[in-house]
Amino acid sequence: MAFERVGVVGLGTMGAGIAEVFARAGLRVIGVEADAEALARGRGHLERSTGRAVDKGRLAPGQRDEILGRITLTTSREDLRDVDLVVEAIPEILDYKIALFKDLDRICEPGTVLATNSSSLSVTAIAAATGRPGQVVGMHFFNPAPVMKLVEVVGTVVTAPGVVADIAALAGRLGKTAVAVGDRAGFVVNRLLLPYLNQAAGLMELGVAGRDDIDAAMKLGVGLPMGPFTLLDLIGLDTAYEVMGVLFDETRDRRHAPAPLLRELVTAGLLGRKSGRGFYGDSPREEPAKSRLGTFGVAGAGGDGLAERLRAAGFKESEDPDVVLRLADRPVIEHAVRLPDPARMVGVHLVGDQVAELASTVLTSEEAASAARDLVKIAGLTPVPCKDRAGFVVDALLFPYLNDAVRMHDSGYASIDDIDAAMRLGCGYPAGPFEMLESLGLAKVRDGLRALYAEYREPAFAPAPLLDQLVTAGVTRFPRP
Repeated sequence: MAFERVGVVGLGTMGAGIAEVFARAGLRVIGVEADAEALARGRGHLERSTGRAVDKGRLAPGQRDEILGRITLTTSREDLRDVDLVVEAIPEILDYKIALFKDLDRICEPGTVLATNSSSLSVTAIAAATGRPGQVVGMHFFNPAPVMKLVEVVGTVVTAPGVVADIAALAGRLGKTAVAVGDRAGFVVNRLLLPYLNQAAGLMELGVAGRDDIDAAMKLGVGLPMGPFTLLDLIGLDTAYEVMGVLFDETRDRRHAPAPLLRELVTAGLLGRKSGRGFYGDSPREEPAKSRLGTFGVAGAGGDGLAERLRAAGFKESEDPDVVLRLADRPVIEHAVRLPDPARMVGVHLVGDQVAELASTVLTSEEAASAARDLVKIAGLTPVPCKDRAGFVVDALLFPYLNDAVRMHDSGYASIDDIDAAMRLGCGYPAGPFEMLESLGLAKVRDGLRALYAEYREPAFAPAPLLDQLVTAGVTRFPRP
């Protein structure tokens, strides 16, 4: 199907961005808002966005005029009667969207495709409210739409053959990468991203590690663009809370229930950057007092490099050290109790070449924990203090996310390549989950998940059957068509 005339309903930041994307690609656009005041705000969004592009040299002034000239703004939905496609970008409330689609179904020609930009709501429920369920799809852009390259194209069990392919082809014409997914709450990106963010809030509530340390671990250790709490503040805690609610309503998975801390912050009106305070915005964290560094010992496989760095910095290794840095998987306490003085041991888990997770046991002294923190700083690493828990911080957050991706693929509603592309382009991750899995090693992730399940007894932490079977078979890569 050829799309030349497109309607966009809702011209907030997201909708205006979508209208701009279509107009940049040469399509005629009719932008609709509820009233004159909202329409003026939409025009302002378009003018500011294209103006910034001119200021940055990404558009010539003449190109900007051409783009804006392709967009007609109106407060009448009736003006959409002759378009080939309508994309709605109104607030994420199912009843509002259903009412809109019923009206669009009345107004538009029978062959017009109706698309929702919903990030998490049921496309099937929206489609079923119309007389053309086969012509209704999800077309989920990412904010800011003119910049982000990903579009999730969502088909339902009643979508007519070829419609998803036509919309994916249109996304390609817009310069976007389309990923085709089934109609599950959160689609690909939000279904994988939000449980990870929610779990980070849970780890903080459990006292496994602090806010800044969790953010540092995931940004510096895994290479993510930002830590989970910085990202939550950017997304908006209310938005994250709503999406988690949608996920929980569909799955009834307790891991999808919003973390109590998230609920508490939202109830208090602390929504992140939009309100000036969320997880961040309070007074800066006080730096802990420096320790009186003394002698050290390093134990466990892989500790030679760390010991060498500390010796090169002028510290003395001793057989009776003030602190023992034990490189080992947990439980660290099992190693600590073998020492004459178990209070001296701190577990060390190196993550990449920048982060050292420092696991204190129930017996670790404050002096030893402080000394360990300062030693790894001097060794050129960022310390991440945490409790002696399965997965520490990074693996406890990363491995369930990877496991979710395997389950998602195994359920048949998104391919490996599409899932990887979605997380790279939608979240700016350095690699997709399957690329990460194969880089880390399938067996390592499977075994780490088993340890998490043994400790937390969370059903979602049990290794996905596909992952378990591949490891058992000695396979190191996921089969691809």
